[in-house]
Amino acid sequence: MKLVLVHGSGGSSLSYHYQTRHFPDAVAVDLPGHPHGAPCASVELYAEWLRGYIGGRGYRDVVLGGHSLGGAVVLTYAMKYPDEVRGLVLVGTGARLRVHPDVLAECQAAATDKAARQRWLQARAANYAKVAPDVRGMLLQKTDEIGPAVMHGDLVCCDRFDILERIGQVRARALICQGDEDVMTPVKYGRFLAEKLPSATLEVFPGGTHQVMLEQPDAVNQAIGRFLGALR
Repeated sequence: MKLVLVHGSGGSSLSYHYQTRHFPDAVAVDLPGHPHGAPCASVELYAEWLRGYIGGRGYRDVVLGGHSLGGAVVLTYAMKYPDEVRGLVLVGTGARLRVHPDVLAECQAAATDKAARQRWLQARAANYAKVAPDVRGMLLQKTDEIGPAVMHGDLVCCDRFDILERIGQVRARALICQGDEDVMTPVKYGRFLAEKLPSATLEVFPGGTHQVMLEQPDAVNQAIGRFLGALR
């Protein structure tokens, strides 16, 4: 099996720093515009890009993993192309991902104002507060390189994403990972997915936030390992 991992808004493949080192058959992608190329304007277009990426490399027997926006992307992929997806690993995501207008405004301001950009970076640092310092530094450097304009576009994609009424169309087996301190995608989002998906397991990690795969890599990797083993 090939585990293909998709990051969240304004993120990069570094979001799966620990997973790609633990699982030999895992690859984490950098979505278009993160930082190279032009970002996509919708979750659906990101899903089509991902399909081209996978097909271009000849990957078969694919398990798709996604964090936040990445979860929306892989859910969309699995809904459109069910025969191409062996399983799903969904981290800090949901069937709908509304974004507070203040968060959108913060990114928009940071794209043109130096002081606002500094505040935006400080907020990103706070989001990574529970991540090991060496990895946190790499994440912040990459976040700064990608920039707030790309993150704003990604968050708009999230805000428009809504498959609440169609989630039952996703047939793939799923592992749902949630931190119980995640305020961006609370545990109730994961519970909804677990209830509505035809074959899903919910794992809740005490003390984990929206970045749980970076904060508690051993526990998350163990959960993913059990899931992959069951798929085999």
